[in-house]
Amino acid sequence: MGSTVNTNNQSADRQFVRQAMTVPLLEADHERDLARRWRNHNDEKALHQLTSAYLRLVISMAGRFRNYGLPMGDLIQEGNIGLMQAASRFDPEREVRFSTYASWWIRAAIQDYVLRNWSIVRTGSTSAQKSLFFNLRRLRAMTKDPVATKLSPESIADISKKLGVREVDVEFMEARLAASDRSLNATIGDGDDASVEWQELLVDDGPLPEDIAMAHHDSDARTRWLVKAFRNLTARETLIIKERKLNDENVTLESLGKRLGISKERVRQIEQQALGKLKTAIVAEVGSPEQLGLPAR
Repeated sequence: MGSTVNTNNQSADRQFVRQAMTVPLLEADHERDLARRWRNHNDEKALHQLTSAYLRLVISMAGRFRNYGLPMGDLIQEGNIGLMQAASRFDPEREVRFSTYASWWIRAAIQDYVLRNWSIVRTGSTSAQKSLFFNLRRLRAMTKDPVATKLSPESIADISKKLGVREVDVEFMEARLAASDRSLNATIGDGDDASVEWQELLVDDGPLPEDIAMAHHDSDARTRWLVKAFRNLTARETLIIKERKLNDENVTLESLGKRLGISKERVRQIEQQALGKLKTAIVAEVGSPEQLGLPAR
């Protein structure tokens, strides 16, 4: 059933190509008139005639991307979308042929489709990566490096200079193009490895569940110790410690002095006195201030 559908699709694609190649090209004046009728009057017949004349341009452009392993029919369809976008934006009053203007839109639409469907992993998210994706193979073929080997540092530097991208981007894209998609559910080999899937070998860099539980437990304990230790401070000492040690933005001694009506040296003294009280209270509770992240002295 699948082979029959595929054969029918290929037959339809060939028929479409043959019909597109029989449509006559447009003279510049006729092309401009059709574009005006579509832009000014939404004349769909004029639009159809204008775009039909340049379907061969779409087919030619799609043929340049057929080596990326995607169906030719899909490439042509995406190119047609670019052609329609060009028709909607074309200004017939400018001294440029529609084919010249449409070429950019057709190429952009096909390239975007290739980037989205060449791999299940997104490729070419930046302009540098897109340039490398579509040019690296051609430039690599011009180097003296053997096909089965990695690019030499000299070749990487040369390609980087020609495309105006970083050398690290060249290395990344070379590795990306050389690797194929692999299912994590695929087994790693035969025999004893036939039941082992690649996903079972992935390393989780995150903390273990017991480590997370222990961290929460310790954090709760430290919070209880601090709350109890703060009960030994006066209101002014509590204010200074909170502003100086517990706020995201560290308040200066001078600003606190102005706020409390005392000198910044006096604020410093009160701060040291309060820290001493906290240490004493914590030592009495748990025996070691280091457990709370406080200095031993």
